[in-house]
Amino acid sequence: MRAGPYICGVIFDVSAQSYARFMGRFAEPLAAEFAEFAAVGAGQRALDVGCGPGALTAQLVAGLGAGAVAAIDPSASFVAAVRARFPEVDVRHGVAERLPFPDNGFDVALAQLVVHFMTSPLAGLAEMARVTRPGGVVAACVWDHAGGTGPLAALWQAVHGIDPDARDESDLPGAREGHLAQLCRAAALRDIEPARLTVTVRFATFAEWWEPFLLGVGPAGAYVAGLDDDRREALRIRCGELLPAAPFLLDASAWSVRAHA
Repeated sequence: MRAGPYICGVIFDVSAQSYARFMGRFAEPLAAEFAEFAAVGAGQRALDVGCGPGALTAQLVAGLGAGAVAAIDPSASFVAAVRARFPEVDVRHGVAERLPFPDNGFDVALAQLVVHFMTSPLAGLAEMARVTRPGGVVAACVWDHAGGTGPLAALWQAVHGIDPDARDESDLPGAREGHLAQLCRAAALRDIEPARLTVTVRFATFAEWWEPFLLGVGPAGAYVAGLDDDRREALRIRCGELLPAAPFLLDASAWSVRAHA
């Protein structure tokens, strides 16, 4: 049996460049799909909750203009990176559970790939609703870690073939079908619409896929970094056996919800 989930409330103590190499290749195309699903449009004011190094922030700035976008993240390195990249965006250091913004200040609040890392997903979603005007949109998405169609599926499949009791991310909040909608209902959001968003990423070589796992980003990176050399090499070989021959395409799916405050 697999061990229990990682503790929520994760703060990514890595550089923005490391995170971008690890997850940016998936997060950037997902941001376009997610913003479209959330019906982000001209004239709106938007908040990016848990902005990371700015994949969704960039999408919002392109569609709304920097002056109409605010962002927040608990990782100082990510906040600094987004501020440098978008100096006209209101980027703050803080957590979703205590958003430093007034009531009803946004037309749409979005959380891309962050609900599962919140200390309290219910509090985070409720805060997103508080800062969104009545009738505005609150939207969130989380990779399908439980269903095995997320971007880390091959890695965790290989891990469990070698270490069956290793902790994965399948039990994290929102990572299984229907759970994000349950969380939204518990947070008193209305008109909840679930969806599955899928992106496709091309890898020219196996090394391009594997090497970002060595950067220690997130639970998967922490697991790989914690292995001794022999076990890490065994994992690398097993991953190579599971993936198609390079170059190859990988689909990655995320559960998403759109609701009204």
